[in-house]
Amino acid sequence: MSEISELRKDIDTIDDAILDLLSKRMEIVNQIGIIKRESNSLIYHPDREKEIIDRLINRNKGKLSASAIEAIFLEVFGVSRNLELPELISYLGPEGSFTHQAAESRFGAVADYISLPSIKSIFDSVETGRAKYGIVPIENNQEGMVKETMDLLYERNLFIISEIIIPVNFCLATKEQSLQSINQIFSKDIAFNQCQGFLNDYFGSKSNDFFVQVDSTSKAAKLANDTKSTAALCSHIAAKIYGLPILFDNIQDNDSNQTRFVILSKVENLKKTGKDKTSFAVKLKDDHKPGTLLKLLQEFEEEKINLLKIESRPQKDTNEFKFWFFIDVEGNKLDQNIEHLIETKKEEITFLGSYMNLC
Repeated sequence: MSEISELRKDIDTIDDAILDLLSKRMEIVNQIGIIKRESNSLIYHPDREKEIIDRLINRNKGKLSASAIEAIFLEVFGVSRNLELPELISYLGPEGSFTHQAAESRFGAVADYISLPSIKSIFDSVETGRAKYGIVPIENNQEGMVKETMDLLYERNLFIISEIIIPVNFCLATKEQSLQSINQIFSKDIAFNQCQGFLNDYFGSKSNDFFVQVDSTSKAAKLANDTKSTAALCSHIAAKIYGLPILFDNIQDNDSNQTRFVILSKVENLKKTGKDKTSFAVKLKDDHKPGTLLKLLQEFEEEKINLLKIESRPQKDTNEFKFWFFIDVEGNKLDQNIEHLIETKKEEITFLGSYMNLC
C-alpha cells in the first residue's frame, strides 16, 4: 500500500502541474478573446483545433491513444471558447439526441446549449442571432440527404463553417443486472429497425408489446430510468444524461452507419486547410434549354473542380416543375478555380460555405 500511496502522490503533483499550465493557457485565451471581441471575429475555428490535435498526436510518445488526445483537448477547447466569449449553440433536440452528441463532440460539455424541436427552428435561432451557431443533420450514409436541411440552406442566408461526422451507435441501457429482469424496451422506431439483429438474438420470442415505441431515444432513456424492469435502445449521450448503465454497447446491425452534421453561422469562415470542401446551391438560368446542366458540369471540369455530390431539389417558389441543385465540390472558395467559377456564374451559384472535408 505504501508504494501505491507514493504513486498517488506523484499523480497529485502532476495534476497540480496540469492545473497550473491550464490556468496559464486560459490567461492567454482570455487575451485572445479580448482581441477577437474588439474585431468581432469568430471564436470557433475548427481548422485551428484540428491543427493543434494533429500536432499533439504526431508528437505523442506515451500511452494516450489518438482518440484519447482528441477527446481531452476538445474539452480544453470547449472551456477556452466559453472563456473567450460564452456563446449559445442550438441543436436539433431533444437533449440526448445524436445531434446533441455531435454538438458536444465539437464544442465540449461545458458550452451553453439550447435544444430546439425542428431543423427550421435551428436556422431561425442562428439567423436572428439568438444562437451563435446551429447544428443540424445533413446526410446519413445509409438513408441519404436530409431534404429539409438542403432546402433551408438554399432559402436562408447562413453558411456552413464545419461538418461533423459521427457513427450511429446504439446501446442497450438499463438499471437491471440481467436480460431476464427486463420486461419492456423503449425506443424510437428507427432504432428498433437498426438493431433488429441484436433484438432477434436476445429477445426473439418476446411479444410485440415488449417493444414500446416512443418519440425519441432520449425519451426512451428517461422512461427506462424512471421505470423498473425496463431498458432503452438509445445513444451513449442519452444514457449518460439520465445516469442509465449500459448493458450492451454498439448493438446496431450496420457498423458503417454514419451521420454527417453541419455547423451553421451567419458569418462565413474562410481559411484554406489543404483538405477542404465547398457547398453550392445552383439555380440554372436557362434550365428550359437542352443541355444546360451538362454545360454547367463541363465548366466544373474545365476549371478542374472535382464534384463530390450533386442532388436535385424542387424550386418551391414557382408553380412549375423546376429544380435547383445542391453541389459539394473538392476545394475552397479561396482557390482560384472555384473563385473564378463563382464569379462567372454568380447569377446561378449561391455559395453555402467552405470547410474542412472530413468525409
